[in-house]
Amino acid sequence: MLSPIIKTGSKGGSYLRRVRLALACVSITANALCAGGIFCFPLMSPALAIHLKLSQPQLTTIALAGMVGQYPFSALAGKVIDCYGPWACSLISAGLFSAGFGLFVREIAKTPVDTITSNASLYHRLTVYFFVCSVGTVFSYFSSVFAASKNFPQYMGLATGTSTALFGLSPTFLSILATRYFTHPDTGLDVIHFLQFLAFICGCVHVIGGFTMHVLPPAEECIDTDAEHRAELADERTSLLPKTSSGTLVEVVPATDEDLRSQSALDVLKDFNFWVLLFVVSVILGSCEMIMSNIGTIVLSLPSRYFPTGTLDDIPSGDIATSTQIKAISLSNTISRLVVGPLADIVSPIISHLPPGSRGVLRKHLISRIAFLTLSSSVLICTYLWMVVGVRSQGALWILSIGAGIAYGCVFAVLPSLVSSIWGIDNLGRNYGILIYAPFLGTPAFSYLYAFVAAGHAPADGGVCTGVGCWRATFEVSVGIVALAFAATLWLWKAWRGKV
Repeated sequence: MLSPIIKTGSKGGSYLRRVRLALACVSITANALCAGGIFCFPLMSPALAIHLKLSQPQLTTIALAGMVGQYPFSALAGKVIDCYGPWACSLISAGLFSAGFGLFVREIAKTPVDTITSNASLYHRLTVYFFVCSVGTVFSYFSSVFAASKNFPQYMGLATGTSTALFGLSPTFLSILATRYFTHPDTGLDVIHFLQFLAFICGCVHVIGGFTMHVLPPAEECIDTDAEHRAELADERTSLLPKTSSGTLVEVVPATDEDLRSQSALDVLKDFNFWVLLFVVSVILGSCEMIMSNIGTIVLSLPSRYFPTGTLDDIPSGDIATSTQIKAISLSNTISRLVVGPLADIVSPIISHLPPGSRGVLRKHLISRIAFLTLSSSVLICTYLWMVVGVRSQGALWILSIGAGIAYGCVFAVLPSLVSSIWGIDNLGRNYGILIYAPFLGTPAFSYLYAFVAAGHAPADGGVCTGVGCWRATFEVSVGIVALAFAATLWLWKAWRGKV
């Protein structure tokens, strides 16, 4: 007689694994929530403009260093993940965050309060230090995403979506802390103490992650041999007529054949449709990151509708409005990632992520995943048109913030699966990394377009630009460029019909 259950592990070992997994989950959450300090720059930029006498192009350059600095080191962060694990990325980001934010606040603290003109060397140092913070961001992002996906491989979509959603929620979390604990009635945000807090908390959280964010070996399985015996009997007695089902049980053929496995980066770059996709991603992400970096000065350029006297808890209305817009961007970004990822799996199922030879249910394919890129570009067109014709006060900016957040989150939710469907899963990291270099082109182009338009309408005394003229031309040009991206998504939809 067969033994009912063959156990290959001890109860104590299973309990210890659960504890370690729980600690890893706590660190994944903490790392993701503390990783978005650079996205709080719009909260700080008004104070930097006033107290350090930085111009709009200078503020844009500092913000841009924080945005584009995430991308050149993504391949290196991936290599660290492959060779060592998420814990190593967490430790690296701890040092980068503490050094970057610490040096940044040191420069501000030692600058005299009565500064009359901007200091070029100070501006250059602030740019370098903020770039260091952005490199810390990408290592932190990789630590949380890969610790989640590698510890829960059977729920990789959910794990990746949740960790990236928490990362998207980070600016909201940090801006709430900034508004609640570091904003004073008369002076607004206390930039020095807020940056000191970021240097401390980000360093501590990521150091702890260095000890807890390990990829655990798979749980030891219990094999129910009686169940296997019953399954064998069932096979002998099962009706020859299959039961109907809403899906089709298929033997999964790997999405990457030998040609895709041996495909070099040069082969991918020779694909014309890759460059079309690169253009679409560059435009959508670049224009959204321009908004994220400059929402603070966009708010200051407009009159306040709701808090004209700054009477809400005696906090200046500009600080409240800027914090509100950052929260709107962050929440819409987070929600779109949580919604679009599972929705894409339902309406556009792909099986390229399953191991070769496994069995799974292939649901009906309803629509191409390119439709989500088309949706993102459509949302941005409507949003930018609203900025041109409808925005005259701070109260109308919520459409801009929500539209940018939705488009930004939607692209990141579908891009990895889209890339794996077209160019295979074996080289997904490399191909996705190449594609993510797209914001290197889009973000600087849109950001400097905004900066120079604003500088052209700024007062002669170097103050903050006010009025819709500070950004109207920027969004007029952006509408036309995003319209081209919309047309490009239609091209890809047709070119890749049936593939994604």
